[in-house]
Amino acid sequence: MSSLPWRGPGSGRPDLPLPPDEMPLRRGGRWRKRWRYVGAYCDELLLCAARVQVGKLGQTFWAIWDREGRQLWERTRLRLPGARGEAWTEKPDGAEGIVDYAPDEGSLVRIEAPRTEAGQVRVFLRLGGARWVESVCPSGEGEYVWTRKRADIPVECDVRVGERRWRVEARGVEDESAGYHPHHTVWSWSAGVGRATDGRSVGWNLVSGINDPPERSERAIWVDGEPFEPGPVSFEGLEAIAFDDQSRLRFSGECERRRQENRLLVRYTYRQPFGSFAGTLPGGLELEQGLGVMEHHDAYW
Repeated sequence: MSSLPWRGPGSGRPDLPLPPDEMPLRRGGRWRKRWRYVGAYCDELLLCAARVQVGKLGQTFWAIWDREGRQLWERTRLRLPGARGEAWTEKPDGAEGIVDYAPDEGSLVRIEAPRTEAGQVRVFLRLGGARWVESVCPSGEGEYVWTRKRADIPVECDVRVGERRWRVEARGVEDESAGYHPHHTVWSWSAGVGRATDGRSVGWNLVSGINDPPERSERAIWVDGEPFEPGPVSFEGLEAIAFDDQSRLRFSGECERRRQENRLLVRYTYRQPFGSFAGTLPGGLELEQGLGVMEHHDAYW
């Protein structure tokens, strides 16, 4: 573990079991935790879809927020081993099956929930390409966590909820993570997209509590598609994020997912509001518009 933390792309990738290769289900007395999360944000909708696995326990969740109608649809479901669940990423080139780690361009994320109070929910998200930021960070007691993130990617959205349909262009974020986190992990996270007052397109992935060493962390800000690593950040609850250069993002929530669960392998509570951002990013980037997500998570796993 002496080579950690590591941040890519670049040379020196650690000689450890890392995606796309298989990672052991259990290592050093800890279950592998793995997830893929996709978010898409635009004037009409804010939405997300995710697959999560802790050891052999699987889960999918999704949420759709109609910004004009001020209505939220969401669902979280356990997923049996080998089952597809309600949210997944299809294999490229029309091949049947599900992928855990997306191709660099053109991945298709789907949500299918045939029975909800609003009727059938069907979502197709076609994700474009952008530069990944990959990191491998120590997680204590000789273990590690791998993750790769990208933000401000183009997303073509075809969303149906009952008799309603939206076909819109959005910008989005992708989060793929796998590793051996501490049994008790508490973290705050934010991801979003926007436009600076000088017209440049921006996106961000910011975290405190996991994968956040002072350097070579998973923190990243994309400006016109080019990522850079900001210094450590501080979350002011779920209302703001402060940077080490005195920049600050303010958050205004529009809707919120929250959940508390106690299962055999996992016990957790979280809050995950969606909404808009204002303020500044490091480098003097003042936001003209920003949309995305905030999260606080407390997990025993």
